Amino acid sequence: MDDTGRELLSLRGAFLSRQVYDTFTRYALGQRRKLDADVRTTGAPRWKHAMHLLRLLTSARDLLRTGELRIDVGDEREPLLAVKRGEIPWPEVEARMARLAAQTEEALRRTALPPEPDRARVAGFLFRARRDSARQADAYDEVVQGVVRAGGVGQG
Repeated sequence: MDDTGRELLSLRGAFLSRQVYDTFTRYALGQRRKLDADVRTTGAPRWKHAMHLLRLLTSARDLLRTGELRIDVGDEREPLLAVKRGEIPWPEVEARMARLAAQTEEALRRTALPPEPDRARVAGFLFRARRDSARQADAYDEVVQGVVRAGGVGQG
């Protein structure tokens, strides 16, 4: 990993804020509406989508609780796969979703995340990364410059 990658990793917290609640829950609500429509039209949800909605709600809750986004579902892997296989009755899956939604709201009330991301730190990083990238010459840049100097661009 180069210096840019290390700096980006060190800035992870600057991207996070309480706004994750709105982002995650807005998406979750849309997914829930699709699941409800599936149940109305076919009598059953798309189980894979139900599993992913549970993962999404769990991620939102845990992100608000810890300030870290975790992808690994850990001990929840098997229960989630059981949902995906359709082994859990829909009312039980709905109850899990409702519990996770309530836990996510509680996590929002208690979170240590700031109200907004640190836009100044993120913008500063992006400016430096773009500037440093533009200053670096590589073989591709030489090929492009050669084509431009030879008049091969815009000729036609």
